[in-house]
Amino acid sequence: MVVDSALNQLNIYKKGKVRDVYDLGDNLLIVATDRISCFDYILPTPIPEKGKILTRISLFWFDLLKGVTENHFISADLDRLPAVLQNPQDKDILKDRFMITKKCKVVPFECVVRGYISGSGWKEYKNNRKVCGIDLPADLKESDKLAEPIFTPATKAETGHDENVSFEYMKQSIGEELSNQLRDVSIAIYKKADQYADEKGVIIADTKFEFGILDNKIVLIDEVLTPDSSRFWPKNSYKRGKPQSSFDKQFVRDYLELSGWDKNSAAPILPQDIVLKTQDKYRQVYKQITGIDF
Repeated sequence: MVVDSALNQLNIYKKGKVRDVYDLGDNLLIVATDRISCFDYILPTPIPEKGKILTRISLFWFDLLKGVTENHFISADLDRLPAVLQNPQDKDILKDRFMITKKCKVVPFECVVRGYISGSGWKEYKNNRKVCGIDLPADLKESDKLAEPIFTPATKAETGHDENVSFEYMKQSIGEELSNQLRDVSIAIYKKADQYADEKGVIIADTKFEFGILDNKIVLIDEVLTPDSSRFWPKNSYKRGKPQSSFDKQFVRDYLELSGWDKNSAAPILPQDIVLKTQDKYRQVYKQITGIDF
């Protein structure tokens, strides 16, 4: 289990809630730890193997989606690591949980695509029949499939919570042309992934993508279509009008909602049964999507 990669031989580029990113000059080394975050807090209890599962499923999707958009991935080969990391201890830490990637200028928005009405989208819809300024039919029920996927961007907060915003706000911030391109490629990625996942018995209710700009081209970066960044539902138990069982960290959020935690103080330690069930959900969706046992 890896909670902190602690590669002191390299300069830290950014330490996220889950990933430790190191500077390799023109490239980056992204290490997925076993940390888990909910409600903007890093929980004190890690999920064993989580970082490996996130990395492997991202690599699977990067390969599948190559025909839709370019991505930042270069290598996950241990032999491609810098010479200072070619030692047994560091290689043991990094095995199956790192990517060497291109260094891009990050677009300051989460590109969220929703194919179903759930989560924060459902909460907003109940208030005004809109999600991020998009008018929706008045008769939707919770977890309903939308007639077409919708693009609902969110700000990327360095600290605190990402905030849902309108597409108009995004256009005013980064320009209409780039915003239109990001919307179109995000929906194209979602549609291709959703069609594939549906054949594997998984519903992708919604997901978020991150993009960068390299040589004036849009590049898909960070993780993609993981149980941390997506809402995965088992197709065989889907029923509109209620919350769904899931293959993602919503399971942990649901536990925390019922735990009595006020979300304004240090997050509670997760019970062992919640840890093991979460690990199992991540393993299940990895196998169902890729066809490979983790």
